[in-house]
Parts: sequence; structure tokens; C-alpha cells
Amino acid sequence: MMRKTFQFKAAAFFAFALLVSSFAFAQQKPASPRDSISAKVAGSTITINYGSPSVKGRKVFGELEAYGKVWRAGANEATVFTTTKDIKVEGKTLPAGTYGFFAIPTETTWTIIFNKVAKQWGAYKYDETKDALRVTVKPVASAMNERLVYKINSKGFSLNWDKLSVPVSVK
Repeated sequence: MMRKTFQFKAAAFFAFALLVSSFAFAQQKPASPRDSISAKVAGSTITINYGSPSVKGRKVFGELEAYGKVWRAGANEATVFTTTKDIKVEGKTLPAGTYGFFAIPTETTWTIIFNKVAKQWGAYKYDETKDALRVTVKPVASAMNERLVYKINSKGFSLNWDKLSVPVSVK
């Protein structure tokens, strides 16, 4: 009888510990939570889904995100860009569809990339031969954004992080 009581108490303690640890884990917010924005531009609904990292006192561009290297334009899974209709991005046609969205930042210009492989982890398996479209844009100074955010307006969209905004025109 004493052995069954001990087994019951051990099982109850284990269940309680599992419940408490599950609750504590669920309360933790991810360092780079997923975010999404969607709006109509040029007759198309554009949706951008991305991981939103924080600056956290770091030098972002040129250090955390190296100049001259492909970047997933967010955190964790690559950023995903969807357009419901064909659009003109910086004057070049991007067919309706869902794309992996990447960037190659430099100090003066950024290459914006729409890749046919939408679901990727980071840029580790990024394949340039699968690019649907590449355009070049100029970043501009902006107010501080602690978290990376995308904004969509009637002229297109922008990636905003740290003290930089990267506008991309859409028609």
C-alpha cells in the first residue's frame, strides 16, 4: 500500500512540474516574433510576413547584418512576400504569387530580391538561380525603429529598422 501511495505522489509531482514548466514556457515571448502586414497597392493585395528582431543596442547594418551578403530581411524563417496580382516593382514586373523576400544591403544601395522559393529557413539555402526579380533601391535615414517593421502605403512598401528605411516602389 505504501508503494502505491509513493507512486501516486511521484506521478502527481511529475504532472504538477510538467504543468508549471509548460505554463512558464508559454509565457516567454520569442526574441524575434513573427509579424505580418497586408494592404492594397496598385490593385493588388500585398502581404509581408516576417520575423521582427530588435536592435538591442547592436550596430545592425554592416555588423549584425553584413554588407554585401544575402539577408532574409527579417529573423528566423525568411520573410515571405505575397501579391495577389501582377505588380511593377521599381518599374519591373513581378507576377502574382508568393515569394521568399531577401535583401543584399550595402551602405549606399540595397538589392531587393523576390525568390521563387517562399518557405526557407534564413538564407542558408538561398539559391540565386530561383530569383523571380531583383531590383536596386536606395536606403534613407529614418527615425529609430527598435523592432524591424514593414510598412505599406499607396506608393509601395518599406523595410524599417534601426535608423534606416528602405523604400520600394510598387505600381
